[in-house]
Amino acid sequence: MSIKRPQFVKDEFYHIVNRGVEQRNIFLDDEDRLRFINSLLVFNDIKPASWNLRGFWNMRNPESLIQNYKTEEPLVEIHALTLMDNHFHFLLRQLVDNGISEFMRKIGGYAYYFNKKYQRIGSLFQGRFKVNLIENENQLKNTFVYIHTNPVEIVEDKWKDFEVNNPEEAVRFIEQYRWSSYPDYISTENFSNLLTKDFFLSLFGGKDDCKKEVEFWIKSKKDFNEFGNIILE
Repeated sequence: MSIKRPQFVKDEFYHIVNRGVEQRNIFLDDEDRLRFINSLLVFNDIKPASWNLRGFWNMRNPESLIQNYKTEEPLVEIHALTLMDNHFHFLLRQLVDNGISEFMRKIGGYAYYFNKKYQRIGSLFQGRFKVNLIENENQLKNTFVYIHTNPVEIVEDKWKDFEVNNPEEAVRFIEQYRWSSYPDYISTENFSNLLTKDFFLSLFGGKDDCKKEVEFWIKSKKDFNEFGNIILE
């Protein structure tokens, strides 16, 4: 598996992963997660965001911002995401030249918020983010599934070793796991204002078939090595 940084190309899909330095947690409570999610909205814009102004955060309810904020000129499309305690996954399509690099640079400002809140100094993230260019449709589908099944390890500690004690519980868990785009694809309007969903719903043939594909990988306990060239975190 290669994680060498590619030359980002407009309209191509990329799997992005970053984690906390020394594998430390980068989200300690739901306020942190909401702040990060809102960062994805506000900073996904060619133009400077009003979040640069002091007091922007305090003037807006974090919950309502997710539903009401509109990006004017997005840098990327966000097709899938999952936040774990110490890392995150994105599936992005670049819309403008240098879009992914600029987007990731902007949301790196989350470290300033985190350090100020928890009175710490130093790097929050473990170096530069990892990235894989998606090269074919099979890899695209597998990356989508992998990102959305990542939270299974919260309830199944041997998930990454291809062991699932209670597949039905694992399926229910990811359907209700808020810090993922999966609920938006199958049932719940969670971060719909943030996501571009039509592409994958069409690719899988609708939300029911999307759900079946994800459930199949959990219930069959598929070896992740079968996913092909994706970033396993």
